[in-house]
Amino acid sequence: MKIAVAGAGAFGVKHLEALARIEGVEVTAVVSRTLDQARDVASKYGANLATTELDDVLSSKDVDAVILCTPTQLHAAQTLATLRAGKHVQVEIPLADRFEDATAVAHVAEASGLVCMVGHTRRFNPSHQWVHQRIAARELAILQMNVQTYFFRRTNTNALGQPRSWVDNLLWHHAAHTVDLFAYQCGAPITRANVLAGPAHPDLGIPMDMSIQLATAAGQLCTLSLSFNNEGPLGTFFRYICDNGTYVARYDDLVTGNDEPIDVSGVAVSLDGIELQDREFVRAIIEHGEPNSSVASVLDCYRVLGTLQRQLDSTPATGN
Repeated sequence: MKIAVAGAGAFGVKHLEALARIEGVEVTAVVSRTLDQARDVASKYGANLATTELDDVLSSKDVDAVILCTPTQLHAAQTLATLRAGKHVQVEIPLADRFEDATAVAHVAEASGLVCMVGHTRRFNPSHQWVHQRIAARELAILQMNVQTYFFRRTNTNALGQPRSWVDNLLWHHAAHTVDLFAYQCGAPITRANVLAGPAHPDLGIPMDMSIQLATAAGQLCTLSLSFNNEGPLGTFFRYICDNGTYVARYDDLVTGNDEPIDVSGVAVSLDGIELQDREFVRAIIEHGEPNSSVASVLDCYRVLGTLQRQLDSTPATGN
């Protein structure tokens, strides 16, 4: 299978490293904002085509599928273009920064018959899969989730601390991980959602702190705190409070509520959530099936985000 990766930043490289471990996959093209970067990354991962234009990839007969790791603001339009070019597509989270755009992608994806998957990585991290498997086996049920998503980004930088050409978003990017995971793990739709935001950054123009409350139709609760002002441990910490134990997940690692490590090595064929995500993308293409985190399966997350965005638009930010 011949795959192109668009976006050679921090997450693009994670996908390239993951794809290199999947048998039968060849990276044939790399797209980046600068040609020098595209050439450097393409050379490292053995891709023949290095370009700054997605259209070069979409017109190539040497590409079966595309993984989009581009700026959030481009995701919906680039996903639509990829589907219309007849290529399978995996777009990194978020699918869009408007519910209307996410819905438009879902309609085109359904009509195309192609695999269209969104990078909701939390569904694939071994830590969260361990919890999901025990929920499915009825060994435990979630009562509440408490989630902290904390970074220090008072300047416009990416996960590697490098300058970023676009502005990230706490709601449509980082909250999307938790909104989707909460409903997915609870197996129930989110019926109530509330949000408060702190003041916007004077230069970036986005709220730097946010608090979100969610509830499912079954009564499970989720409290999500997000910040770009956190000077301390970085990343996202998920606390599952269940009827049979408490568990804390951070990316691919899992401990009990008493900080006792849980072995998740037997959950899947890899301990890397991104690799498991990419393996699911490849599997769905080969088997002509629907992947976990297909556009259709994650669309309700973007409905909830749209509801929260309308609340923010109609309510002055805290402190203003």
